Amino acid sequence: MTSVPLKILVVDDEPPIRKLLRMGLGTQGYQTIDAATAKAALEAMSGRPDLVILDLGLPDMQGLDLLREIRARREDVPIVVLSSRGDEAGKVEALDLGADDYVTKPFGMEELLARVRAALRHQLQAQGERPVFKLGDLSVDLVRRVVKIKDQDVKLSPKEYDLLRILVQHAGKVLTHKFLLNQLWAVPIDAQYLRVYVRQLRNKIEPDPARPQYILTETGIGYRLRAPD
Repeated sequence: MTSVPLKILVVDDEPPIRKLLRMGLGTQGYQTIDAATAKAALEAMSGRPDLVILDLGLPDMQGLDLLREIRARREDVPIVVLSSRGDEAGKVEALDLGADDYVTKPFGMEELLARVRAALRHQLQAQGERPVFKLGDLSVDLVRRVVKIKDQDVKLSPKEYDLLRILVQHAGKVLTHKFLLNQLWAVPIDAQYLRVYVRQLRNKIEPDPARPQYILTETGIGYRLRAPD
């Protein structure tokens, strides 16, 4: 019995980009649906795509408004945003509105495919959350609240554990400073506190905290826990 290919909706007003994505995604067995406008994208959502690749620069609607509309219609669909190189504020806002990841134009196809795989993996993990998360020598048992490096228990403070738990639950996804601050503290607090806890957590779980392999910094945006291979 043959498996049904995953459908990816590509929303971009530039024909060469749509062609590039159609070819690149096609080589990996994905089925693509093209949309050059926000109107066409919203119509295509009725086909229930498994993932959306969304360019923020569209002729008939602000990309962020379209993102908000797609997220309102489908809470579960992974969204990977395409953005210009210098648009950090746009990336942050897109992630806060519910995008799963972003790729900066111009992009390499291998990077985009990796982001697509990570977003799809994160969705599957969220649907059937695994109690034990493993990444390299790190293992996190979310049921028993046990963290280990190799076979050695790692002692974490409650706040360090909460930070790690949130990162694990969203492994592979970029989490903005704002999202993490809101998750970890009930009252508004300076982002410097978050950086302190990230540094403390890296010191306890990273093989080389100066060159982190697990908790990756997205400069000016937030942090990402590397997804398992």
